[in-house]
Amino acid sequence: MSDPNELIDDATVDARLGEIPGWERRDNALHRDFEFADFTAAFGFMASVACVAERMFHHPEWSNVWNKVSIAISNHAAGGITEKDFDFATRVNKLAG
Repeated sequence: MSDPNELIDDATVDARLGEIPGWERRDNALHRDFEFADFTAAFGFMASVACVAERMFHHPEWSNVWNKVSIAISNHAAGGITEKDFDFATRVNKLAG
């Protein structure tokens, strides 16, 4: 089993993006925009994602404007995208439904 904090090469990242629907590579991170019915739903989603981030000790860069949430995740210590980022994105997709 490989180290979840080990940097994944660009070709592997691009090949694996299909495993996490809605996500794309932007610069050196995985990125996805989410849209919800209203601010309360968006904020509830963010609270759920925050719990996942704390459990994983892997925190995203994100923003919220009314019903929209944008998330970018990368492993700053590794200098790019790792297996841990793919795991995070998979968990976030499950929360989004």
